[in-house]
Amino acid sequence: MHDIVKQLSVCFKAPYQVSVQEEAMPSPAPGHVLVQTLVSAISPGTEMLVYRGQMPPDIPLDATIPSLSSDSIYPLKYGYAAVGRVVAMGQDVLPEWDGRLVFVLNPHENCFSIPTAEAHPVPDGISAEEAAFLPNMETAVNFLMDGYPAIGERVLVFGQGVVGLLTTALLSKAPLACLVTLDRYPARREKSLTLGAQASLDPDADDITSQIQSLMQDDESYQGADLAYEISGNPASLNQAIAATGFNGRVVIGSWYGQKRAELELGGAFHRSRIRLISSQVSTISPELAGRWDRARRLNLAWSMLQQVRPAHLITHRFPINEAPKAYELLDQHPQEAIQVVFTYE
Repeated sequence: MHDIVKQLSVCFKAPYQVSVQEEAMPSPAPGHVLVQTLVSAISPGTEMLVYRGQMPPDIPLDATIPSLSSDSIYPLKYGYAAVGRVVAMGQDVLPEWDGRLVFVLNPHENCFSIPTAEAHPVPDGISAEEAAFLPNMETAVNFLMDGYPAIGERVLVFGQGVVGLLTTALLSKAPLACLVTLDRYPARREKSLTLGAQASLDPDADDITSQIQSLMQDDESYQGADLAYEISGNPASLNQAIAATGFNGRVVIGSWYGQKRAELELGGAFHRSRIRLISSQVSTISPELAGRWDRARRLNLAWSMLQQVRPAHLITHRFPINEAPKAYELLDQHPQEAIQVVFTYE
Protein backbone atom coordinates (compact mmCIF):
# COMPACT_ATOMS: atom_id res chain seq x y z
CA MET A 1 0.00 0.00 0.00
CA HIS A 2 1.11 3.55 -0.71
CA ASP A 3 1.58 6.18 1.98
CA ILE A 4 0.48 9.22 -0.03
CA VAL A 5 -1.83 11.54 1.88
CA LYS A 6 -2.18 14.47 -0.53
CA GLN A 7 -1.39 15.17 -4.15
CA LEU A 8 1.39 17.71 -4.65
CA SER A 9 1.47 19.45 -8.03
CA VAL A 10 3.74 22.02 -9.63
CA CYS A 11 1.56 24.90 -10.79
CA PHE A 12 2.53 27.80 -13.03
CA LYS A 13 0.50 30.68 -11.60
CA ALA A 14 1.73 33.46 -13.89
CA PRO A 15 4.96 34.33 -15.72
CA TYR A 16 7.87 33.66 -13.36
CA GLN A 17 5.53 32.45 -10.61
CA VAL A 18 5.62 28.75 -9.67
CA SER A 19 4.15 27.11 -6.60
CA VAL A 20 3.60 23.60 -5.27
CA GLN A 21 -0.07 23.16 -4.44
CA GLU A 22 -1.82 20.52 -2.37
CA GLU A 23 -4.92 18.76 -3.67
CA ALA A 24 -7.01 15.80 -2.68
CA MET A 25 -5.36 12.52 -3.52
CA PRO A 26 -6.98 10.98 -6.61
CA SER A 27 -8.56 7.53 -6.58
CA PRO A 28 -8.15 5.36 -9.66
CA ALA A 29 -11.35 5.05 -11.70
CA PRO A 30 -12.20 1.82 -13.55
CA GLY A 31 -9.45 1.09 -16.06
CA HIS A 32 -7.09 3.51 -14.29
CA VAL A 33 -4.02 3.05 -12.10
CA LEU A 34 -2.64 5.30 -9.38
CA VAL A 35 1.03 6.09 -10.01
CA GLN A 36 3.36 7.25 -7.23
CA THR A 37 6.02 9.34 -8.92
CA LEU A 38 9.70 8.58 -8.37
CA VAL A 39 11.24 11.18 -10.69
CA SER A 40 10.11 13.66 -13.34
CA ALA A 41 12.31 15.58 -15.74
CA ILE A 42 12.04 19.24 -16.65
CA SER A 43 12.15 19.87 -20.39
CA PRO A 44 14.01 23.19 -20.33
CA GLY A 45 13.09 24.40 -23.81
CA THR A 46 9.32 24.10 -23.60
CA GLU A 47 8.97 24.59 -19.85
CA MET A 48 10.94 27.83 -19.93
CA LEU A 49 8.43 29.17 -22.46
CA VAL A 50 5.66 28.32 -19.98
CA TYR A 51 7.64 29.75 -17.06
CA ARG A 52 8.34 33.02 -18.90
CA GLY A 53 4.87 33.37 -20.42
CA GLN A 54 6.12 32.97 -23.99
CA MET A 55 3.86 30.14 -25.17
CA PRO A 56 1.31 30.90 -27.91
CA PRO A 57 -2.05 31.65 -26.25
CA ASP A 58 -4.23 30.43 -29.11
CA ILE A 59 -3.22 26.74 -29.19
CA PRO A 60 -3.35 23.92 -26.61
CA LEU A 61 -0.18 23.08 -24.74
CA ASP A 62 -0.15 19.76 -26.61
CA ALA A 63 -3.34 18.48 -28.21
CA THR A 64 -1.86 14.97 -28.49
CA ILE A 65 -1.36 14.55 -24.70
CA PRO A 66 -4.62 14.34 -22.71
CA SER A 67 -3.15 15.95 -19.59
CA LEU A 68 -1.89 18.91 -21.67
CA SER A 69 -4.80 19.40 -24.06
CA SER A 70 -6.12 22.56 -22.36
CA ASP A 71 -5.39 26.09 -23.58
CA SER A 72 -2.23 27.91 -22.51
CA ILE A 73 -3.93 29.95 -19.78
CA TYR A 74 -2.62 30.44 -16.25
CA PRO A 75 -2.81 28.84 -13.78
CA LEU A 76 -1.71 25.60 -15.37
CA LYS A 77 0.20 22.40 -14.76
CA TYR A 78 2.90 21.38 -17.18
CA GLY A 79 5.52 18.69 -17.70
CA TYR A 80 5.54 15.44 -19.63
CA ALA A 81 8.24 13.17 -18.26
CA ALA A 82 7.04 11.37 -15.13
CA VAL A 83 8.25 7.94 -13.99
CA GLY A 84 6.73 6.08 -11.05
CA ARG A 85 5.24 2.87 -9.71
CA VAL A 86 1.67 1.69 -9.81
CA VAL A 87 0.48 1.62 -6.21
CA ALA A 88 -3.29 1.18 -6.62
CA MET A 89 -5.62 -0.01 -9.35
CA GLY A 90 -9.20 0.64 -10.33
CA GLN A 91 -11.69 -1.99 -11.40
CA ASP A 92 -11.01 -3.99 -14.55
CA VAL A 93 -7.23 -3.50 -14.33
CA LEU A 94 -5.19 -6.66 -14.76
CA PRO A 95 -3.19 -7.70 -11.66
CA GLU A 96 0.15 -7.57 -13.49
CA TRP A 97 -0.01 -3.76 -13.34
CA ASP A 98 0.47 -3.85 -9.56
CA GLY A 99 3.91 -2.44 -8.65
CA ARG A 100 4.91 -1.90 -12.27
CA LEU A 101 7.42 0.86 -13.09
CA VAL A 102 5.85 3.09 -15.75
CA PHE A 103 6.55 6.20 -17.78
CA VAL A 104 3.69 8.67 -18.30
CA LEU A 105 3.34 11.93 -20.22
CA ASN A 106 2.07 13.72 -17.12
CA PRO A 107 2.79 17.05 -15.38
CA HIS A 108 5.00 17.23 -12.29
CA GLU A 109 2.94 15.62 -9.52
CA ASN A 110 3.78 13.24 -6.69
CA CYS A 111 0.90 10.97 -7.70
CA PHE A 112 -1.78 10.80 -10.37
CA SER A 113 -4.47 8.53 -11.76
CA ILE A 114 -4.10 7.54 -15.40
CA PRO A 115 -5.74 5.09 -17.83
CA THR A 116 -3.57 2.06 -18.39
CA ALA A 117 -3.47 2.90 -22.10
CA GLU A 118 -1.46 6.03 -21.24
CA ALA A 119 1.02 4.27 -18.94
CA HIS A 120 4.11 2.86 -20.65
CA PRO A 121 5.87 0.01 -18.81
CA VAL A 122 9.57 0.70 -18.43
CA PRO A 123 11.62 -2.11 -20.01
CA ASP A 124 13.84 -4.21 -17.79
CA GLY A 125 17.34 -2.78 -17.42
CA ILE A 126 16.30 0.88 -17.65
CA SER A 127 16.33 2.91 -14.43
CA ALA A 128 13.67 5.43 -13.45
CA GLU A 129 16.05 8.32 -14.12
CA GLU A 130 16.95 6.97 -17.55
CA ALA A 131 13.27 6.47 -18.37
CA ALA A 132 12.60 10.15 -17.62
CA PHE A 133 14.61 10.97 -20.76
CA LEU A 134 12.16 9.06 -22.97
CA PRO A 135 10.26 12.02 -24.51
CA ASN A 136 13.47 13.86 -25.33
CA MET A 137 15.02 10.70 -26.76
CA GLU A 138 11.93 10.13 -28.90
CA THR A 139 12.28 13.71 -30.11
CA ALA A 140 15.92 13.08 -31.04
CA VAL A 141 14.89 9.91 -32.89
CA ASN A 142 12.29 11.94 -34.77
CA PHE A 143 14.93 14.52 -35.73
CA LEU A 144 17.05 11.84 -37.36
CA MET A 145 14.03 10.38 -39.13
CA ASP A 146 13.16 13.81 -40.54
CA GLY A 147 16.73 14.80 -41.42
CA TYR A 148 17.79 11.57 -43.18
CA PRO A 149 21.53 11.83 -42.37
CA ALA A 150 23.39 9.92 -45.08
CA ILE A 151 26.82 8.29 -45.20
CA GLY A 152 29.61 10.79 -45.66
CA GLU A 153 27.53 13.89 -44.95
CA ARG A 154 28.69 16.98 -43.05
CA VAL A 155 26.28 17.72 -40.20
CA LEU A 156 25.87 20.71 -37.87
CA VAL A 157 23.79 20.76 -34.69
CA PHE A 158 22.90 24.15 -33.21
CA GLY A 159 22.03 23.77 -29.53
CA GLN A 160 23.36 21.25 -27.02
CA GLY A 161 20.69 21.23 -24.39
CA VAL A 162 19.22 17.88 -23.44
CA VAL A 163 17.57 17.22 -26.82
CA GLY A 164 20.60 18.52 -28.68
CA LEU A 165 22.97 16.25 -26.79
CA LEU A 166 20.76 13.22 -27.37
CA THR A 167 20.57 14.11 -31.06
CA THR A 168 24.36 14.34 -31.16
CA ALA A 169 24.66 10.94 -29.48
CA LEU A 170 22.44 9.36 -32.15
CA LEU A 171 24.14 11.15 -35.05
CA SER A 172 27.53 9.97 -33.80
CA LYS A 173 26.45 6.40 -34.57
CA ALA A 174 26.09 7.24 -38.28
CA PRO A 175 29.08 7.09 -40.70
CA LEU A 176 29.24 10.84 -41.20
CA ALA A 177 32.18 12.76 -42.65
CA CYS A 178 31.88 15.43 -39.99
CA LEU A 179 29.71 16.16 -36.94
CA VAL A 180 30.07 19.64 -35.44
CA THR A 181 27.91 21.07 -32.68
CA LEU A 182 27.41 24.58 -31.31
CA ASP A 183 26.33 25.89 -27.91
CA ARG A 184 26.99 28.98 -25.82
CA TYR A 185 27.83 27.09 -22.64
CA PRO A 186 31.17 25.32 -22.08
CA ALA A 187 29.74 22.50 -19.95
CA ARG A 188 27.37 21.52 -22.74
CA ARG A 189 30.13 21.67 -25.34
CA GLU A 190 32.25 19.35 -23.18
CA LYS A 191 29.37 16.86 -22.93
CA SER A 192 28.88 17.08 -26.68
CA LEU A 193 32.45 15.96 -27.29
CA THR A 194 32.02 12.97 -24.97
CA LEU A 195 28.91 11.97 -26.93
CA GLY A 196 30.70 11.88 -30.28
CA ALA A 197 30.92 15.37 -31.78
CA GLN A 198 34.11 15.98 -33.72
CA ALA A 199 34.16 19.56 -32.44
CA SER A 200 31.83 21.75 -30.38
CA LEU A 201 31.95 25.52 -30.94
CA ASP A 202 30.72 28.72 -29.34
CA PRO A 203 28.19 30.22 -31.80
CA ASP A 204 28.93 33.72 -30.45
CA ALA A 205 32.64 33.57 -31.27
CA ASP A 206 33.80 36.38 -33.57
CA ASP A 207 35.35 33.94 -36.04
CA ILE A 208 32.61 31.31 -35.87
CA THR A 209 32.03 31.30 -39.63
CA SER A 210 35.68 30.56 -40.38
CA GLN A 211 35.78 27.92 -37.62
CA ILE A 212 32.85 26.08 -39.18
CA GLN A 213 34.36 26.36 -42.65
CA SER A 214 37.73 25.00 -41.57
CA LEU A 215 36.17 22.02 -39.84
CA MET A 216 33.79 21.17 -42.68
CA GLN A 217 36.11 21.86 -45.58
CA ASP A 218 36.34 19.12 -48.19
CA ASP A 219 39.19 18.84 -50.71
CA GLU A 220 40.36 22.43 -50.16
CA SER A 221 36.89 23.81 -50.94
CA TYR A 222 33.99 24.63 -48.63
CA GLN A 223 30.63 23.42 -49.82
CA GLY A 224 28.68 24.01 -46.63
CA ALA A 225 26.87 21.53 -44.40
CA ASP A 226 24.70 18.89 -46.00
CA LEU A 227 22.42 18.84 -42.99
CA ALA A 228 21.92 21.26 -40.08
CA TYR A 229 19.72 20.99 -37.03
CA GLU A 230 18.43 24.09 -35.24
CA ILE A 231 17.41 22.96 -31.76
CA SER A 232 18.84 25.77 -29.63
CA GLY A 233 15.51 27.51 -28.98
CA ASN A 234 17.15 30.73 -30.19
CA PRO A 235 15.58 32.14 -33.39
CA ALA A 236 18.86 33.87 -34.30
CA SER A 237 20.50 30.46 -34.65
CA LEU A 238 18.21 29.64 -37.56
CA ASN A 239 19.96 32.29 -39.65
CA GLN A 240 23.31 30.79 -38.70
CA ALA A 241 22.11 27.34 -39.68
CA ILE A 242 20.83 28.53 -43.06
CA ALA A 243 24.06 30.45 -43.76
CA ALA A 244 26.20 27.40 -42.94
CA THR A 245 24.21 24.98 -45.12
CA GLY A 246 25.28 24.26 -48.68
CA PHE A 247 23.39 24.00 -51.96
CA ASN A 248 20.35 21.71 -51.71
CA GLY A 249 21.11 21.03 -48.06
CA ARG A 250 18.52 20.48 -45.34
CA VAL A 251 17.85 22.49 -42.20
CA VAL A 252 15.73 20.67 -39.64
CA ILE A 253 13.99 23.11 -37.29
CA GLY A 254 13.21 21.35 -34.04
CA SER A 255 13.04 24.41 -31.78
CA TRP A 256 9.72 25.64 -30.48
CA TYR A 257 10.10 29.42 -30.38
CA GLY A 258 6.71 30.13 -28.84
CA GLN A 259 6.10 33.87 -29.20
CA LYS A 260 9.73 34.61 -30.03
CA ARG A 261 10.13 35.86 -33.61
CA ALA A 262 12.64 34.49 -36.10
CA GLU A 263 13.84 37.28 -38.43
CA LEU A 264 15.34 35.41 -41.37
CA GLU A 265 17.78 36.72 -43.96
CA LEU A 266 16.47 35.09 -47.12
CA GLY A 267 17.50 37.71 -49.66
CA GLY A 268 21.07 36.54 -50.17
CA ALA A 269 22.55 33.15 -50.99
CA PHE A 270 19.46 31.35 -49.69
CA HIS A 271 17.40 32.52 -52.66
CA ARG A 272 19.37 30.35 -55.09
CA SER A 273 20.53 27.64 -52.72
CA ARG A 274 17.53 25.28 -52.90
CA ILE A 275 17.94 24.68 -49.17
CA ARG A 276 15.03 22.79 -47.64
CA LEU A 277 13.67 24.01 -44.30
CA ILE A 278 12.05 21.08 -42.49
CA SER A 279 9.72 21.47 -39.53
CA SER A 280 10.16 18.58 -37.10
CA GLN A 281 7.95 17.92 -34.09
CA VAL A 282 7.53 14.66 -32.24
CA SER A 283 3.71 14.69 -32.04
CA THR A 284 3.48 13.32 -35.58
CA ILE A 285 5.49 11.11 -37.92
CA SER A 286 6.71 12.33 -41.30
CA PRO A 287 4.16 11.44 -44.01
CA GLU A 288 7.00 9.90 -46.04
CA LEU A 289 7.50 7.32 -43.28
CA ALA A 290 3.97 6.91 -41.96
CA GLY A 291 3.23 3.95 -44.21
CA ARG A 292 5.79 1.83 -42.34
CA TRP A 293 6.21 3.67 -39.05
CA ASP A 294 3.73 4.43 -36.32
CA ARG A 295 4.23 6.01 -32.90
CA ALA A 296 4.49 2.63 -31.17
CA ARG A 297 7.37 1.57 -33.41
CA ARG A 298 9.15 4.89 -32.91
CA LEU A 299 8.63 4.68 -29.14
CA ASN A 300 10.17 1.20 -29.04
CA LEU A 301 13.16 2.57 -30.94
CA ALA A 302 13.49 5.39 -28.39
CA TRP A 303 13.55 2.85 -25.54
CA SER A 304 16.29 0.96 -27.37
CA MET A 305 18.33 4.15 -27.84
CA LEU A 306 18.04 4.90 -24.12
CA GLN A 307 19.64 1.54 -23.41
CA GLN A 308 22.51 2.41 -25.74
CA VAL A 309 23.13 6.02 -24.73
CA ARG A 310 22.45 5.69 -20.96
CA PRO A 311 21.77 9.43 -20.50
CA ALA A 312 21.51 9.66 -16.68
CA HIS A 313 24.98 11.27 -16.63
CA LEU A 314 23.35 14.36 -18.18
CA ILE A 315 21.49 15.05 -14.92
CA THR A 316 23.19 18.00 -13.23
CA HIS A 317 20.59 18.89 -10.57
CA ARG A 318 18.00 17.04 -8.49
CA PHE A 319 15.38 19.06 -6.58
CA PRO A 320 12.73 17.74 -4.18
CA ILE A 321 9.31 18.58 -5.59
CA ASN A 322 8.65 21.12 -2.84
CA GLU A 323 11.66 23.13 -4.09
CA ALA A 324 10.27 23.45 -7.62
CA PRO A 325 10.54 27.28 -7.71
CA LYS A 326 14.31 27.00 -7.15
CA ALA A 327 14.63 24.62 -10.11
CA TYR A 328 12.98 27.04 -12.53
CA GLU A 329 14.93 30.00 -11.13
CA LEU A 330 18.13 28.06 -11.82
CA LEU A 331 17.17 27.33 -15.41
CA ASP A 332 16.04 30.91 -15.96
CA GLN A 333 18.90 32.75 -14.25
CA HIS A 334 21.84 30.34 -14.55
CA PRO A 335 21.25 28.07 -17.57
CA GLN A 336 24.99 27.66 -18.06
CA GLU A 337 25.10 25.57 -14.87
CA ALA A 338 22.40 23.08 -15.80
CA ILE A 339 21.79 20.41 -18.39
CA GLN A 340 19.07 18.06 -17.16
CA VAL A 341 17.16 19.07 -14.01
CA VAL A 342 14.83 16.53 -12.37
CA PHE A 343 12.37 16.50 -9.50
CA THR A 344 12.54 13.81 -6.85
CA TYR A 345 9.61 12.62 -4.76
CA GLU A 346 10.96 10.73 -1.74
